[in-house]
Amino acid sequence: MQKIEVFRIPMSSPDDLRSFEKLIQSHTIQPEEIIAVLGKTEGNGCVNDFTRALATFAYRTSLTKHLKLSDEEVMHRVAFVMSGGTEGVMSPHATIFVKKDVNQEASKEKRLVAASGFTRDFKPEEIGTVDMVIEVERVVKKLMLEAGLSDPKDVHFVQIKCPLLTSERIKDAKARGKKVVVEDTYKSMGFSRGASALGVAVALGEIKKELVTQDVICKDWSLYSNVASTSAGIELMNCEIIVMGNSYQSASNLSIGHSVMKDAIDLKAVIEALESAGMKIDRLPTDEQCKQIVNVLAKAEASSYGEVRGRRHTMLTDSDINHTRQARAVVNAVIAAVVQDPMVYISGGAEHQGPDGGGPIAVIIKK
Repeated sequence: MQKIEVFRIPMSSPDDLRSFEKLIQSHTIQPEEIIAVLGKTEGNGCVNDFTRALATFAYRTSLTKHLKLSDEEVMHRVAFVMSGGTEGVMSPHATIFVKKDVNQEASKEKRLVAASGFTRDFKPEEIGTVDMVIEVERVVKKLMLEAGLSDPKDVHFVQIKCPLLTSERIKDAKARGKKVVVEDTYKSMGFSRGASALGVAVALGEIKKELVTQDVICKDWSLYSNVASTSAGIELMNCEIIVMGNSYQSASNLSIGHSVMKDAIDLKAVIEALESAGMKIDRLPTDEQCKQIVNVLAKAEASSYGEVRGRRHTMLTDSDINHTRQARAVVNAVIAAVVQDPMVYISGGAEHQGPDGGGPIAVIIKK
């Protein structure tokens, strides 16, 4: 029987492993049981955010030492999903997912299960295309089976780290006579996130596969997943995927639930996600209930139509600060105010991840 454990730890810098090493040295975590590291690093979250790569390098190097494996072996064993940008009061941190095999009876309730895995490497000309959608769909379905999730309704969050285009990658494609989806490297992040999210939506039956053509990616915002969270980075060429849900095939003392924020200030959706995870809320969670929260995972973006509840916002017209950075700060503040903790995971850029201007939100709690 599988047992998923989740540990949230603070980080004072992208390469700060002190809390991580303490968990290993105290035998709280066994390195060989780690399946994923989900991090929030303090860079700008844009193309040139190297804090993601630094954090990945630090954790990967540590695990090569503890597991006595090569760098490449660790890369194919553990999903390192680093999301840049901790604007506002969001506190940098990492969430460690551990999967144990235990001789224990399953819970009478559905509890947390998880599986991590990888797509093949993508060529630059495939990033942000239907080819990416199809490959992500394939791997998500595979990971659902590994996690014991036969019903898509039991899937509550799918976290993906996906690649982006750089000048060098665009040049490589052109040298081979190929066209990339977009030559603006920043916009390529959105196309990669969007295609990955649509892959999740197809895998879970949220949208029909035949609806996903190249013409709809990052154009038709009516097509989206309610549980996909995708983040693009310069440090990889494949997609690293973590599927999370609830199943009877679990001995975990944790559960996960989700909702969908309709916009950046949708406090009601935060409460709905907590209740979906199994918490009974009377207006707001109590101090004791807040202590049960392991982490909150959410997406954030500025609405493409420039409004929040009929009021004009300026996130898309601010030339000084990118709109994804502002959206992360807003959504983090809303969620932190509810759960009384700013150390939650908020990822910017929600193309095809929830409705335009909103995004999925999931909560992992102790039962």
